[in-house]
Amino acid sequence: MTLIRFRPFPQALDPSRDWADIQTQMNRLFDTFLGQPSSPGLMERTWAPAVDMYETKNEVVISAELPGISEKDVHLSLTGDLLTIQGERHGNDEVKDGSAYRRERWFGEFERTLALPVPVEPGQVKATYRDGVLTVKLPKVEEVKPKEIKIDVA
Repeated sequence: MTLIRFRPFPQALDPSRDWADIQTQMNRLFDTFLGQPSSPGLMERTWAPAVDMYETKNEVVISAELPGISEKDVHLSLTGDLLTIQGERHGNDEVKDGSAYRRERWFGEFERTLALPVPVEPGQVKATYRDGVLTVKLPKVEEVKPKEIKIDVA
């Protein structure tokens, strides 16, 4: 059995190298580690919005960051205990007669499916969209809401 030394970069870093090259190598390392493509054409770029979920006494609340997306391009569905958020962020080809130096914003379709921690009332779900943030409030079913029990003094 032969041991091979792990080298995260294609070549050993040389101190005389340009800092931009080191930054490029670091970006490639982290992009590959995070499942993002390190070079064009390697894999299709996808993105998913960041989501927060928390539970209150009466409901489950989900907030999703959807900057630059119109509410008409967002669709919600509830199947059992799974909430699915689907949509599309449309690209913008602002550069027509020039060259783009950097393209970091991701565009295209996305889908997030979230497992809900408790059963909810599907007919009473409310969704609002403001300033690029989608907020979904899912009321809990009566069986899972905490009920206060009065204690009689004997």
